[in-house]
Amino acid sequence: MRFGVFIPQGWRFDLVGIEPARQWEVMNGLAQRADSGPWESLWVYDHFHTTPVLSEEATHEAWTLMAAFAASTSRVRLGQMCTCMGYRNPAYLAKVAATADIISGGRVEMGIGGGWYEHEWRAYGYGFPGIPDRLAKLREGVEIMRQAWTTGRATLDGKHYQVDGAIVQPLPLQEGGIPFWIAGGGEKVTLKIAARYATYTNFAGSLEEFDHKSDVLRRHCDDLGRDFSAITRSSNFNTIVGETDAEVRERLDALRARVLPFVGEHRADAIIRDFEASDAVGTPEQIAERLAERAGHGLGYAIHYFPDAAYDTASQELFETRVIPALS
Repeated sequence: MRFGVFIPQGWRFDLVGIEPARQWEVMNGLAQRADSGPWESLWVYDHFHTTPVLSEEATHEAWTLMAAFAASTSRVRLGQMCTCMGYRNPAYLAKVAATADIISGGRVEMGIGGGWYEHEWRAYGYGFPGIPDRLAKLREGVEIMRQAWTTGRATLDGKHYQVDGAIVQPLPLQEGGIPFWIAGGGEKVTLKIAARYATYTNFAGSLEEFDHKSDVLRRHCDDLGRDFSAITRSSNFNTIVGETDAEVRERLDALRARVLPFVGEHRADAIIRDFEASDAVGTPEQIAERLAERAGHGLGYAIHYFPDAAYDTASQELFETRVIPALS
């Protein structure tokens, strides 16, 4: 199994209490740590406002961070889980990503999806199209980026995007273009887009749901004549690690206490329930066993979010020294 790690950027109230002037220092320090550690990739979210409630707390922009991390790291791959197709013109995004890829020496991944955060869409003036239109934008946008990265030009007269000979030079350094991670488990559209374009997929859910989505993806690949095994399946995990169950509980309680003033009792409790249900919350032995089972069902890549990383890396260190060696 391969492993990625999220860098806190504020979206999940994971930089609160840190002065804005110091937040880049914290984020970059964690990126440097990932670059010198066992992680294959680092990741950020593509969001502008905090979740699960709106606040004035910092949320740093994903593609700005991509360019910064491209310059400040030397080995680790760089991704967003996931870029919202509706937030940027795809020809422009193709140009941005190609530039970041060159700065990084060929280490950028393109996580891309249809988007879901309605308040954010409306606040930034993007409207909020229905699911069919959001997924149609995704399909057209991925085609534009694929053209741009393989030929240096893109032309498409689509329903949502019209580009006419958009030049994207220089090309990304990666042969064949930047790899696509198509995020989401929509069975009729998203997974069909993934079957056509993706090097990686990313979808969540229980083990049973993972198996079902995998079967749907396989059928789409068969229909298109594509080798299903050429697509690496990935999932994201909320992750808290402790030497004992009691230590895990302490870390969960500390997380609740940190977010409580910003989200309120009801949502704080919901956040903790989500963490408690995660396969990556527990002792190193418990987590390794659960992830090994996932690997047996075809999970090839696990991306981990440590909510306390900006304040304390002890949980992440346990994962690095005890879980990754057991599964790599």
